[in-house]
Amino acid sequence: MLLPQPSTMPRAAAFHTSSPLYAPPLKKKSKSMEGPAKYRQAKSAKMKKKKQVDRPRPPPVGERRALRKRIVLSNPNALEVQGMPDLSVENMVDARVRGSVVGLPVPMLDQLRAVQAFKPTQGWSIFRRPGTVVRRETLEMGRLFEKIDSEGADKGKVFKKIITGMRGTGKSVHLLQAMAMGFLRKWVVITVPEPQDLVIAHTSYGPLPDSNPVQYVQNDATAALLSRTVTANEKVLSGLQISREHPALKSLVKPGMTLTELAKLGVQDSSLAWPVFQALWSELTATSPGNVNSDKFKARPPMVVTVDGLAHWMRDSQYRSADFEPIHAHDLVFVKHFLSLLQPGSACPSLPNGGLVLYSTSASNNPTIYSFEVALKQLAARQAGVAPTSPEFPRADPYAKVDERVLKLFDAVKPASAKEEALQLQTLNGLAREEARGFMEYFARSGLLRERVTEEWVGEKWSLAGGGVIGELEKLGRRLRAVA
Repeated sequence: MLLPQPSTMPRAAAFHTSSPLYAPPLKKKSKSMEGPAKYRQAKSAKMKKKKQVDRPRPPPVGERRALRKRIVLSNPNALEVQGMPDLSVENMVDARVRGSVVGLPVPMLDQLRAVQAFKPTQGWSIFRRPGTVVRRETLEMGRLFEKIDSEGADKGKVFKKIITGMRGTGKSVHLLQAMAMGFLRKWVVITVPEPQDLVIAHTSYGPLPDSNPVQYVQNDATAALLSRTVTANEKVLSGLQISREHPALKSLVKPGMTLTELAKLGVQDSSLAWPVFQALWSELTATSPGNVNSDKFKARPPMVVTVDGLAHWMRDSQYRSADFEPIHAHDLVFVKHFLSLLQPGSACPSLPNGGLVLYSTSASNNPTIYSFEVALKQLAARQAGVAPTSPEFPRADPYAKVDERVLKLFDAVKPASAKEEALQLQTLNGLAREEARGFMEYFARSGLLRERVTEEWVGEKWSLAGGGVIGELEKLGRRLRAVA
C-alpha cells in the first residue's frame, strides 16, 4: 500500500489562527501607504519641547553647614521639671545627687556655646532646659577639681586622662561637665571641639619661620581658638594683666594690658595668632611676677584643657609640604602643643598652676589607626601594672606598619614632679541601674515618657540599652507612648 506524500506545510490544528511558521515576517507599512494625511495634520517631524523646570536657588554659602551644626537648647513644648537643682560647686561632689539630673546654670550657657561644648547629635532640644545626669564618673571628676583647689597636698596638681568607650556612653557630655565645673570654679577653659578640622586641609597653613625640622602653623585655626577662649573666659582674663615681655609682640604689647586685650590681638589679626597664643599661654602658666607690672601680678588660675576626637591627630594630615609630601599631624604646631600636654614636663608640670587635661576618643567619627590602638592598649597595660618586659605586655605586629611617633607619644615615663600625675586611661561604660532610673524619671517628668517607671521597667530598658548605654536609653525614653 502506498503511503501519502508528506505535506510541505507545517502541521497545525484546524482551529489555530496563528500564521504558518515559515511565513515571511510582515513588512512595516511606510507612511506613503498609510493614505492621505488627516485634516490639518502636518507630515513633518514634530520636535517635542522640553518643559522648563524652575530650579530653586541654592542656599547661600555656609547656610547648610549652619543648619547642620545648629544647636537648640530649649523646647517650649516640654514640661518644666519642678525642683531640678542647678550644677554648683557644692553638689558636684555630693554623692546624694548621684543618679539625678542637674540643670546647667543659665548664665553659663553662653560660655558653653562659646567653647562649642554642645553637639548637634545630643538631645538638648527635647527638654525645657539643658541638664545632665550625675554619674559616678562625674562625682570622681568633681573631687579632682576640689583637690586641685583645696589647700591640701594636691593643691595645684595636674591630672591627665584619655576618655574612651563605645558609642553613646557619654564621652562628649563628660567633657562638657568638666568645662561646666571649670567655669563654676573660675578656671580658664581651653578646648578643641573638632580636631578633625585641623588635619583635613580646610584651613590655611604655612611653614613656621626658623623651624628645623620644618613645622607648620595654622593662623586661622589659632585665631578661632583665641576667639573661643576670650569669649568664654572674659571675666577671668580681664582681671589678669601681662607680667612678661614678649619680643614677638614688642610693638603691640603695652604695660597694663589685660590678657583679654592680649588675646584679642590675635583675633583681630590672624597673622599674629600664633605669637599671641604663645604669649597668652606663657602668661597663664606663670607662677611668679615677671619684669612687667610685677606689683600688679595676680596668681593664675588652674586650667581645663579638653580635646574631643584625639584619633584624628595620630596620622598624616591632608596638608602637603613644598615637595608635595604629606605632612604628619604632629608637625602642625597647633596639634603639637596640645599633644605635648599629655607628656610629663621635664622640670615643672605642663600646667604649673594645676589643672585637668581631658582628651577623648570618638566612636561615631573615629578613623581606624592601628598605631593608636596599640598605644592605648599599652597605656592600659602599663596602668594595670604590667611591665613592658612582661610577655603579657601588648606589642605591635612586627609585620604591620606602625607609626613610631604615635607609640612614643604615649610611652611616657613617670613624671619628675610630684605635682603631676601620670597619664591615665578611663573607659566610660553604661549607667548603673539606679543612675538609669533617675535618668528615665527625668524623661517622665519632662512629659516625654508616659509610662510608669518601675524597677522591672527600668531593668528591661537597661538591658535593651546594652547595659545602660546612655545614648540608647535616650532613644528609648524619647519615644512618645499614649496610655489607653
